[in-house]
Amino acid sequence: MMGFDFTFHGAQLTALGHRAVWWASQRTLVVSDLHLGKSERHARRGGAALPPYEGRDTLERLRALTDRLDPSTVICLGDSFDDDRAAGALITEERELLAALPKGRRWVWIEGNHDPSPPAFGGEALSKLTLGPLTFRHIATDQSGEVSGHYHPKVVVRHQSRPAFLVDRDRLILPAFGTYTGGLRATDPVLQDLMRPDAIAILCGPRALPCPMPRIKPHARR
Repeated sequence: MMGFDFTFHGAQLTALGHRAVWWASQRTLVVSDLHLGKSERHARRGGAALPPYEGRDTLERLRALTDRLDPSTVICLGDSFDDDRAAGALITEERELLAALPKGRRWVWIEGNHDPSPPAFGGEALSKLTLGPLTFRHIATDQSGEVSGHYHPKVVVRHQSRPAFLVDRDRLILPAFGTYTGGLRATDPVLQDLMRPDAIAILCGPRALPCPMPRIKPHARR
C-alpha cells in the first residue's frame, strides 16, 4: 500500500492513496464523508436517478482496508450518511456490510452536519474524539491538532481533479471517502483561509503524492 508518512502533532501518520489515514502505533484507521445513501437522497429530492451502487462500492472499499490493516479502532469523521433518512433506506446488502464492519474493534461515528442522529449499525456516536495529541471532529475549528473532514478537498493536476489531504501544523483535513462525493478545490477561499501558507496537499491515487497546497495569492493566517 503506497502511502505518504508524515508527523502531525507528534503522531506518526500515513496518508493512504485510498483516501484514508492510518495511525499505525494506535492501529487506528480514519476515514471521512462516506455519504452513504447519496443516490437515494438525490432521487428523493427530485434529482436525476443515479446508479444505486455507491453504497456497496464505498463499503467494500472500506472493508478491504479493514481486512488489510486489521485496525483496533476505526473513526468515521462525520457525514457517513447523506442524511438520516438515507441511513434508514439502505438496502439489505449495505446494512449487512455495515453491521459486520464494527465487530471485534472500536468503531466511532463522529457526528456530521448531514447525519446528526446516531446510526443504528453498532459502534459509538460522538460529537468529537480526542486520542493522545489529536482531536477528531467533522468540521475544522481553530483548535490545533485537529483531524477533520467536511470539505472534500481536491487539487487540479494537469486538468484532472484529484482528492487530496490538506496538512499544516494545526490541522489535517481528509478527502471524502464516499464514491459519489464531489469536492471543493484547494484554491477555494474557505480552504485558503483555513490552511497556513506553508500547508501541503497529499494527492490520492495509486500512490499518495505530496505537493505544496495550491495558492491563488499569499494568504495571511487569520
